Amino acid sequence: MFAELSEKLEATFAKLRGRGVLTEADIKDGLREVRRVLLEADVSFQLTREFLERVEKRAVGVTQLKTVSPAQQLVKIVYDELTLMLGERREGIKHSTLPPTVIMMVGLQGSGKTTSSAKLARRLKAEGRAVRLVAADVYRPAAIDQLETLGRDLEVPVYADRSTSDVLRIVRAGVELARKERDRVVILDTAGRLQIDDAMMDELRRVKDAVQPDEILLVADGMTGQDAVRIAQGFNDALGVTGVILTKMDGDARGGAALSIYGVTKKPIKYIGVGEKSDALEEFHPDRMAGRILQQGDVLSLVEKAQESFDADEAKRLEKKVRKEGMDLQDFLGAMKQMEKLGSIQNILKMLPGVNSKMMKQASQVDPKRMKHLEAIVLSMTPEERKDHTILNGSRRARVAKGSGRPVSEVNKLLEQFREMQKMMKKMGARR
Repeated sequence: MFAELSEKLEATFAKLRGRGVLTEADIKDGLREVRRVLLEADVSFQLTREFLERVEKRAVGVTQLKTVSPAQQLVKIVYDELTLMLGERREGIKHSTLPPTVIMMVGLQGSGKTTSSAKLARRLKAEGRAVRLVAADVYRPAAIDQLETLGRDLEVPVYADRSTSDVLRIVRAGVELARKERDRVVILDTAGRLQIDDAMMDELRRVKDAVQPDEILLVADGMTGQDAVRIAQGFNDALGVTGVILTKMDGDARGGAALSIYGVTKKPIKYIGVGEKSDALEEFHPDRMAGRILQQGDVLSLVEKAQESFDADEAKRLEKKVRKEGMDLQDFLGAMKQMEKLGSIQNILKMLPGVNSKMMKQASQVDPKRMKHLEAIVLSMTPEERKDHTILNGSRRARVAKGSGRPVSEVNKLLEQFREMQKMMKKMGARR
């Protein structure tokens, strides 16, 4: 997500570093390059022009300060304007004072509406809200089955009625059931089409009138660039959407949709889909996303993800044991599995400041099955070997390698990493 855009913007700013003063000519040259980068990222021409006019107005005449160079000041100006372009501030779900909050999910077929409905249900359930899904897509084959399967996996109830194709009857009954069951949130998974048409919009308008939703969230495919913006405009004109969920933002999306949707519709991006798993739905923070684009990282999101993913009780148990007895290989495996919950190494690196494309390329070469291999090696050891790695001589290592199906070199490498972590843990303990 935004990798190419980030890299090109960084290259542009690198050319301006070292200047004592940024002249008007310097600014114009730099912004001409930024203009090209944004247009290549599929940002609309009108928004690009307005963005650059604002940056130029603020940037001309920026001079050397004691601690901040003109190029750094220009990056700050671009950061501020990018944040503004992306929506300025985080906007979450607006919950009704009288439950249930009704969320109507709309979008074209294939945009990821059903999976996004389930992901949103999971997220709201994790916040402690009782959630119900309503299967209101009576046209797409297996749409109801898909939602019921997702609901079962997440332990979220799904209301479905296969005896009728009357969508208004289904949504009214679903909302009424949610009210009786005292659910806090009900999410309506409505039908989509391959393209915007009058029949679909007419049905959606009738659903809106029937249940008066608190939120109408458009689910748009981030990979489609300016098409996503055009679709957002169409849905907003017809229904008055309250927010957007951009899906498939973990792929090779050029970023134009994210950078253009708010500017065109003035409707906030509330979440982005960053994978297929049920937890791969991130809150969208304009300021943090601007930081990611400018390679300043997003440490706040990384910390929040760690808090969500880590088992606090397990972490305390491990800390107590390590302090008292030291770390063994079973503890090492547990710590690695906790880290794995944060996601791939690429996803973690994206949130750290100063990570460039070279580092990302190196990370992409890490075997995604590495955690499985590490687990196989540790589990092929006896309890005694896990407790005291020093007894792992040559013949024992050969046996472990054979049992795990991995080469001896990998067993040796794991033990080397374990010793390094032991040293690090001792240093951290000594500082306390």
